[in-house]
Parts: sequence; C-alpha cells; structure tokens
Amino acid sequence: MPPTGTATWREIMAQPGIWEDWAPVLLDLSADIRSWIAARGPGEVWLSGAGTSAFIGETLAAGTRLRPVATTDIVACPQDHLGTEGHVLSVQFGRSGNSSESVGLIDLLDTHRPDFDRLHITCNPEGTLAARGHPGPGAQRVIALPEATHDRGFAMTSSYSTMLLTAAACLTDFDAAALPALAAEARGFLGRFPAAAPPRPARAVFLGSGALKAVARESALKVLELTAGQTVTQWDSPLGYRHGPKAAVDETTHVFVLLHPDAHTRRYDLDVAAEIARQFPSIPVTTIGRGGDIAFEGSGNAHADAVLHVLPAQICAAMWSDELGLTVDDPFQGRNLSRVVSGVTLYDYAG
Repeated sequence: MPPTGTATWREIMAQPGIWEDWAPVLLDLSADIRSWIAARGPGEVWLSGAGTSAFIGETLAAGTRLRPVATTDIVACPQDHLGTEGHVLSVQFGRSGNSSESVGLIDLLDTHRPDFDRLHITCNPEGTLAARGHPGPGAQRVIALPEATHDRGFAMTSSYSTMLLTAAACLTDFDAAALPALAAEARGFLGRFPAAAPPRPARAVFLGSGALKAVARESALKVLELTAGQTVTQWDSPLGYRHGPKAAVDETTHVFVLLHPDAHTRRYDLDVAAEIARQFPSIPVTTIGRGGDIAFEGSGNAHADAVLHVLPAQICAAMWSDELGLTVDDPFQGRNLSRVVSGVTLYDYAG
C-alpha cells in the first residue's frame, strides 16, 4: 500500500500541481534570466550541486558550454577548476541551500574567482544560496522556488523535479509553456502507477542514455536511500552497461531501462532491454517512457521529460521503504545519513 501519511508521498504526488502553479511565473522569469545571461556572455556555464542536485546539472548538460561539475568535486579539488580562463557563470542547485559544499563553493569563488557570475536555484529562500550576496565584480541572480518544493522528507523529490524544469527553461531550449502539459501527464501517471508498482527486488538497475543517464543515476539513488541500502542499486547507460557492470545482474535483479524520446537513441535502449531479458529470462526487465512497459508520451525533450522518467523510481522507493518497515521520511532515523549534509570540514585553499 502507498505510504499516504508521509511527507515524502505527499511531495511526490504534489509535483504536477507545483509545476502548474509555477509555470506562469517561470515563463516570465526564464525570459528575464535568458536575457541576463545573454548580456553577461559567459563562455562556460558550470552546473553544480551535491548528490541529487548535481544530477540536475548532469541531466541538462549539452554541448561544450553547459558543463556539469559537482560542488563536491570543486570543493575537494579546486585546483582542477578555479584556473579556468574566461568568463564563467556558476549555477548552483540546492534544496536547503545550506549544505557544506554549497557554502564551500561560495567561499572558494568569493576568494579566488569573484569575477565569476552566479545563478543560484534553491528551494529555501532563507538558505545560504538565497541569502548570501556576491562581492563582485561578477554579478549574481537568485531563483527561489515555491515553498512547496522545500521537501520535508529525507529524499529530494519535488525539489529535484522543479529545480530541473526551472533550469531547463532558463538554460536550454525547453519552453516553460509546455509545463502544464507535462503536469497533466504526470498527474495521470501518478494516479494509476502505484497500483501496478512491482514488488521490491534485492537489486534494482536503472539504465538511461544521454540526459536520461543522470535520471537513471537519480532513480538508483532514490531507491538506495529510501530503502536504507537494503535494495542494492546500479545505474549506467545502456551501451556502457555491457562493458562489465552487467556482471551484477543475477536472479534477484529488476532492470529498468529509460527509453529516450529520440528514435535513434531509443533503438539502443530497446536492444539492451531485449538482450538482458533474453539472457536472464526469469527476471523482470521493464522499459519506461514512450512505447514502454511503463508508458507515457512526454514532450519529446529529454531534458524536460526527465521529470516523468524519475516518477516510477520515486514511487517504488517510497513504497518499498514502507514495505521494509522503515520510516519513509527518515529511513536512517538520524544515523549515518541526514536530510542536509553538514559538518563537513572545509579547508582553506591557498591557490
């Protein structure tokens, strides 16, 4: 049964309504941000965050200009990044805006690259990402999402999807006018899928191509987090999975393949799904997306359709967590992992 009394479940189910309400605001906001970026003229745009927030950048990255680089990587190895020449826009994503690495990256940029522009997209208007100013000479803009996206549950759900759609509208060719249609499709899917959610496997594998590779990563993390590691997960691209990682598949595995909206790419997705089903005839192999076993149409834009592809994992993770007798909103009960990562020692970088 769905864990309807939990904040996590409510936040998953609230996503279509959040996107609909945000759409008219985002239409105007994205136009303004696009104009600001064009006027500033960055040569590179860094898409940064930690954990799920980093996967937003990996989903949106395309070409050479949009560069995904996690805050965890920059803070640990600033020497690999801060010497970048030219004009850079640093985009940070953060649900709380208070994680150690979010603060660490701001500290590094303040000290070593105050010339970088910054765009902070966050769900907490009182967090560091929203409230802390820029010393200049670079410029800064902040997008604070609706309060409803500041998830109270352990796992990022509505925060992830709404930050992703917001950034897609500001940084890619996604038109925020398409948000209501995405929301309508998501609402229908959320209404019917829980009744058909599969039983919990011992191992769950998520595969996706291009932008959907990062969605596969986020899907795997949702299941791993909410089942407190009791469901072992893997993620990869369909073509990459054959090159060794497929060794993890056994008779206790459920493989999920996210079908890319591009017809050419989808051929590779379907091939690996058929291959694994043939090699492991006793395990479930489920395709997700247009024409899949778990079907939806989507917009045809893989960056935006990511928010539909992640829904099955969000739902399954919450249901499987409850099935295990865990506290869905805090599977670790305050031990080992916490909702906001804090307490990380940040070391001064001499540069």
